[in-house]
Amino acid sequence: MTFPNPPAELLEVAKIIEIELESCLIEQQLPPHLAEAARYAVMNGGKRVRPALTLLCCEAVGGSRRQAMHAALAVELVHCFSLVHDDLPSIDNDDLRRGKPTLHIKSGEAMAVLAGDLLLPVAFSQLIAEEYTCDQQATLTKLLAKATSDMVIGQVYDTLGGLPEHLEPLEQLEEIHRNKTGALICCSCQMGAVCGNVSSEAYEAISSFGSAIGLMFQIVDDLIDLHGNAALVGKATGKDAEAGKTTYPGTIGVEASKKSVRELQKQADNALQSLNFDTETLASFNLWMAHRTR
Repeated sequence: MTFPNPPAELLEVAKIIEIELESCLIEQQLPPHLAEAARYAVMNGGKRVRPALTLLCCEAVGGSRRQAMHAALAVELVHCFSLVHDDLPSIDNDDLRRGKPTLHIKSGEAMAVLAGDLLLPVAFSQLIAEEYTCDQQATLTKLLAKATSDMVIGQVYDTLGGLPEHLEPLEQLEEIHRNKTGALICCSCQMGAVCGNVSSEAYEAISSFGSAIGLMFQIVDDLIDLHGNAALVGKATGKDAEAGKTTYPGTIGVEASKKSVRELQKQADNALQSLNFDTETLASFNLWMAHRTR
């Protein structure tokens, strides 16, 4: 069972996020060549999974999408910053992102580094929006800062090594994935809950949901990299194996990886069942993420 197309709810939310991201970049009043590079880095056809989760998790605890919009923009800008830098020749050396030349190919390595640098402070500036109380601003900032730090740690582990030696191979792999990819996805969910003035019990449920789908998302990415079609995926596939990177299929095999995806999908669904609001949209989102092909 595969789901090549995202659910309608994601497409609907992604359109709203696209408009808000464009407005956010215009508000920065950047020099024209930097503005062009920043726009290319951000407005390049992403699925907007992370900001969509922020908005939908806010709804799932009784809030509104509007309450979570600034937090959603912050999450996506951090994600875009990370992609620009990950694609650089000194890290993953990718020529293609979302079916288009990567930013350093289009605008040069120096501009790619600087445009990526720019997106990080712009992201955090979203969290001081007047819609948020001082407590919310502090919590959102702390969550995003920790997730961004964890993401960098995960990329270092994945690219440069240095994992704790006492961990077993599968534990090391999970350490990479939970940091590199899972941290920002989980944070996206948690920030949405904070924007919705969530109870402590519901926050824990959202956190459990985010933790499960964050790891699941990267395992599915590993499977896509192994078997996916580059034209469909929008970037080169098979690079993980060529680079000797540690992946789930490479460590435990394809079938065991698929089993892990099913188990994590079930964990995420179980976490949603403890919420007192309508979680049907998040449940369908979870199903798509477990079976997506790109």
